[in-house]
Amino acid sequence: MNEVPKYQIYALRAMYLLVVIGLSLTLWPSVFAAEKPFATWGSAQTVQTSMMGAFWLLCALGIRYPLQMLPILMWELIWKTIWLVTVPLPLFLNGTFDDKLMPNVIAIGMVVLVYLVMPWSYVWQHYVKQPGTPWLSPKSAVTK
Repeated sequence: MNEVPKYQIYALRAMYLLVVIGLSLTLWPSVFAAEKPFATWGSAQTVQTSMMGAFWLLCALGIRYPLQMLPILMWELIWKTIWLVTVPLPLFLNGTFDDKLMPNVIAIGMVVLVYLVMPWSYVWQHYVKQPGTPWLSPKSAVTK
């Protein structure tokens, strides 16, 4: 943990906290104060809500374990970047961007904060350069 400066650890914790607070204000009220029971919602909506609930819980863990939970922020960074590049950007470039899409673009565009707090040298050292776990154990380790 010494390889990531303390200020960056706190920035990561702030990012996780921002997600936890944001989802607490937007996700959970729709589940607990819904007029219809959760099980009666549309299939895609219940899947999305369940996934966001899991994301919320993992970000809550990230407040305590900021480096161990980096893969969850990496997942967020990747899917949001893919969506921004493949959905609104082409529509904008060909002049067919619909203003109804703007709230999603703004919300998902907040991914720029993840880019800013991500400890990129740590990611490089631990997820790119570090050798992966071997698929098979050496025979000496298997026989022990």
